[in-house]
Amino acid sequence: MAVAWEEYFRLVFSEKAQPKSLEQTGDDSSVLQLILEKKEELAVADLGLQAQKKEYRSTIESVNQRWRELEQKGQELQGSVISYDKFLKEVEARRAARKAIEERKITGNLDAELRQLRTQLKELRLQRARLQRKVQRLEPCARILKRALEKRPVFEEVSDLVARFETLVSTKAALKLAEQKRLVEMESTRAQLLSLQSEKQDEMLNLNQQRTQLVEQLEAARKHRQQWESKWTEILNSASEKTLLLGCARMAVLNLYHLVRLQQGRRQTLDVKDVEGQLEEVKRFIMSISATLANLALAQPTATAS
Repeated sequence: MAVAWEEYFRLVFSEKAQPKSLEQTGDDSSVLQLILEKKEELAVADLGLQAQKKEYRSTIESVNQRWRELEQKGQELQGSVISYDKFLKEVEARRAARKAIEERKITGNLDAELRQLRTQLKELRLQRARLQRKVQRLEPCARILKRALEKRPVFEEVSDLVARFETLVSTKAALKLAEQKRLVEMESTRAQLLSLQSEKQDEMLNLNQQRTQLVEQLEAARKHRQQWESKWTEILNSASEKTLLLGCARMAVLNLYHLVRLQQGRRQTLDVKDVEGQLEEVKRFIMSISATLANLALAQPTATAS
């Protein structure tokens, strides 16, 4: 409820200024009536002002509550952002580790292929040297065959060349087919190798995750063991204290038993470890003393009366 402040101050100032005019007129009843009306108007305005203050306070309280909720949500969002950043860092670290493993494997494969090619080159050089020595040994035979072929008819040489050419063509086709098969086998083997490498990488990642989980479980078990060790130490300390207290109680009972036996003029008949029997003996002695005292208390009034 809004309060018209101009109207409020106008009423106040008019109330202060009104007595002069009323004194001039001399009408007391109209003055009192006007003052009562102004007071009622002021009371109504005051009530409106109080209502407006309450409304303002409730609005401020709701705004503060909303602000606290927004701060809590902001903290939750900040925690979510931190956890998401941590997850991204872990993913990047895993990717970097996997990439490093792949690069090391590729480098190892290239080194192995390079060593294999060097070995093959060395073998080919040795084979070329052997073939050169063999050609040198067979060179006289080749000269003899060449002379013999020069003496044979020409058509026999041509037919031999054609047959030799056909043999070479068929051999080349067979070698090409064998090479294609070998390439297919190599591609299949390479694909299997890549698949096995990927499986091994996934297996290594799973093993690393399991190792992390086991380490966490081990740490939890260690903490649990430390807690139980502290509890066990507390139990031992409490047991030692109770054992000491029990020993003191036994010594006290034994001393009381000795005093009772001395008072009765008897020897000790019970075992030192028989605490219950000693307590029972002390109990009977106390009861007998109490009965004697009671009898004496009863006997004293009768003696006084006589």
